[in-house]
Amino acid sequence: MPRLCKPSVRVPEYVITAEETLDFAERVHAGKPQLPLALRLIRNTGVQKRHIVQPIEQTLKHPGLTERNRIYEAESKKRTPEVVEEALSNAGVTARDIDAIIYVSCTGFLMPSLTAWLINQLGFRSDTRQIPIAQLGCAAGGAAINRAHDFCLAHPGSNVLIVSCELCSLCYQPDMDDIGSLLSDGLFGDAVAAAVVRGIGGTGIELEANSSYLIPHTEDWISYAVRDTGFHFQLDRRVPGTMEPLAPVLREFAAGHRWDASNLDFYIVHAGGPRILNDLAKFLDVDRKVFRHSWATLTEYGNIASAVVLDAALRLFEEDTPMPDATGLIAGFGPGITAEMALGRWSSDTPPATG
Repeated sequence: MPRLCKPSVRVPEYVITAEETLDFAERVHAGKPQLPLALRLIRNTGVQKRHIVQPIEQTLKHPGLTERNRIYEAESKKRTPEVVEEALSNAGVTARDIDAIIYVSCTGFLMPSLTAWLINQLGFRSDTRQIPIAQLGCAAGGAAINRAHDFCLAHPGSNVLIVSCELCSLCYQPDMDDIGSLLSDGLFGDAVAAAVVRGIGGTGIELEANSSYLIPHTEDWISYAVRDTGFHFQLDRRVPGTMEPLAPVLREFAAGHRWDASNLDFYIVHAGGPRILNDLAKFLDVDRKVFRHSWATLTEYGNIASAVVLDAALRLFEEDTPMPDATGLIAGFGPGITAEMALGRWSSDTPPATG
């Protein structure tokens, strides 16, 4: 069975705290009627700090789409190599062992995809498959794991590299003052993450099944309006309530594998916000503490889009290594409204220590 190995995650050096976020919001959007509600919602996110690729003074300006996309290209090329090399090392493979690269990002646009640059710069084989995913937003982290799983099943013995580069701060729109935009300005952060799914061997989450689900007629609930000034994030107020219809889907998916979604050993889910995590705990009938790794990502980094599931998985590896054969759920949620789900169990080539 393919295994998701230990991810690598990096966040940029510039930090903005929750207090600074509130101060900037009050200053930049002073007098706007939606501001008091937005400030209350931002306070309730639980985000203590976020990391961004530019100093906040530059982030608050809008130099135009051309310059922002130039920054996206420069920063993605600057920040991905170290993360990729560490992910390869974590998995015990080299660039020459990789058969496909899945690159996920919804915060900038490059053609060819950054996959071509990575292949040329980091020593991957010229016949490495390129699989860029640009339009699944926060769900793309889960989708990348699932597509890597599918690729390894279709091509036994293959290894797939997943790379997530989310520079959400480059999508800030200073003129947007609707509730969804103001909330997102206080919620999203920047991060780069990578992980290898090995077709054979390794230590990590052995992927046993995956599935996708689209809530009918919700495609306009999370979206981008693409305008002259770039990507304008649009968030419907109904989005936080989507865990009620999605929890039964997760239950049914697990039951189809003869597992109980309410009684697993670990959970790696997208930290879209506190309401998402709290509601999912409620409707799955689990203690909210089972999502502790996702809560930690949200608190320390904010919503880092597709990189959330990889960061939460890294915390599982580093802070809470499961026992052999421990069962778990991975789930990413995003535009569609889409859920990408996977079931796996902890497995290792290294025999447990005896004492």
